[in-house]
Amino acid sequence: MRYSLRQLEVFLATAKLENISRAAAGLAMSQSAASGSLKELESQFGVKLFDRVGKRLQLSELGRELRPQAENLLAQARAFEQALAGESAMGRLDIGATMTIGNYLAVSMIADFRGRYPDSDVALSVANTETIAEGVAGFELDMGMIEGEFQHAELDTLHWRDDELVVFAAPASPLALAGTLDDRALASLPWIVRERGSGTRQTFDRAMHGLLPDLDIAMELQHTEAIKRAVEAGLGVGCLSRISLVDAFRRGTLVPLEVPARDFSRELFLITHRKKFHGVALQRWLELCGESVD
Repeated sequence: MRYSLRQLEVFLATAKLENISRAAAGLAMSQSAASGSLKELESQFGVKLFDRVGKRLQLSELGRELRPQAENLLAQARAFEQALAGESAMGRLDIGATMTIGNYLAVSMIADFRGRYPDSDVALSVANTETIAEGVAGFELDMGMIEGEFQHAELDTLHWRDDELVVFAAPASPLALAGTLDDRALASLPWIVRERGSGTRQTFDRAMHGLLPDLDIAMELQHTEAIKRAVEAGLGVGCLSRISLVDAFRRGTLVPLEVPARDFSRELFLITHRKKFHGVALQRWLELCGESVD
């Protein structure tokens, strides 16, 4: 074999960080050793894996094509090494989840997972749908758990569970006694909603199709809890996943509003890179996701 696993590590770290110095530091190598390893890999095969853009090293077209294969080779080599050593450790699992899933579902799932597999190492990143999808596509995350639909040529999307958004208000609001809201009422209200790029906003915009230009979007916030607090303070009405509102409805700090003319249903999805090797940890996590569906 004309390349080493160390060379693959340097290649992948540089692809992720776009800087040979930071890649070397992450691998506990000197910059000269990391740079020499990368140059040797390129010279052995007469190829160019990176293009220099300013101070950054960006993957060349060939580098982008080879990255998934390098990721899989390294993952399989680590799994093989663990098997040879008789180790049961699963290795690190990097999960990405959108706000609703990360704050209200994923944490309890991680606790369950660690209870089953005490030697597991699970890290959770919480962001909006676009950010999570980019992380999975860039091999920074092993898988993503997202709200709403997302199309990407390099990602596999699997339906996970059904969900719906709910329009809600403060209990002191006159709307709490209004019963149902028609389109005229919806257009007259100040709305506090999630930011563009989030799965929740995607579903809200779809549900309000034809009415969006008439809506008063008073505030756009990135965090679910901030929206709930703003609505509790009487600053407007909100629209979030029912999953995130169960406790507030039970306590009576927020009240649901009926909007029968609008469809707020949606799906939650699991996404993985099509070319990513599914190690034991990822396989077990996907099994847990299947069990967690209501």
